[in-house]
Amino acid sequence: MTDAHCHPFDLLEHLPGAEAERLEYRVACAGNSWNLKQFEHLESMALKASAAGAPPLVRCFAVHPQVPASIEHTGPGKGAVSEGLELLAALAAGGRLEVVGETGFDLFNEAFRKTEKIQDEIFALHLETALRYRLPLILHVRRAMHKIFPFSRELKKLPAVVFHSWPGTLGEGESLIRRGVNVFFSFGAALVNNHREAQRCCAALPAERLLLETDAPWQPLRGKTFSSWADLPVILNAAAELRKGGPGGTAQELEAVTERNFLSAFGAKL
Repeated sequence: MTDAHCHPFDLLEHLPGAEAERLEYRVACAGNSWNLKQFEHLESMALKASAAGAPPLVRCFAVHPQVPASIEHTGPGKGAVSEGLELLAALAAGGRLEVVGETGFDLFNEAFRKTEKIQDEIFALHLETALRYRLPLILHVRRAMHKIFPFSRELKKLPAVVFHSWPGTLGEGESLIRRGVNVFFSFGAALVNNHREAQRCCAALPAERLLLETDAPWQPLRGKTFSSWADLPVILNAAAELRKGGPGGTAQELEAVTERNFLSAFGAKL
């Protein structure tokens, strides 16, 4: 199976045997990070997986759009944004980075809205890096889809644009496709937790644009305290049920489709 968005370093706090679980389920995944310690963990995992012939772990890095607010209130301290942006540039220039993300905009609450200007500046630098090095982009967007469409022309130039936990409507997704963006829509626990618009989009968007994710450990299925790769079969079955009777309408077919999409979006090889 494939997981288009997860946080392997964070998952370790909840599941010390996380990598063993990934290998058990044979999951190829895009692992996200936002500081050097996290990225080096991903890099180590990726190298070990490659040497062992295990499913690949794609290395992603970005300064998360929630970081500016966390600095002010509880978080990593002054300099985290500038240090993160310097690291982004160094990783991309050194050929160590495979995907830029997750980046984007988070306007979910007042604390995040107060940092909108900083988020704008951070996103511009991430997009510039992705364009310069021809890297795919993973987007985190909450209550901010209106901020994405002005960048359609730039997004069209990228190898792929992946929306983590697709936050938009069916019409917005179809509009991005019409605009020529090589866009992929990733779905996770929202399908199982009865998010109506996510279910509608998963059912109707083209199969060749779909990805599945856990966002492990941050988006648990209802009744769980964290998400992990063991959730993927549940998410896969829920997505296939929504598409029943059409392309990707069985779990086996959808697993094959989303694997192809994962390889296409991230340039990964199995």
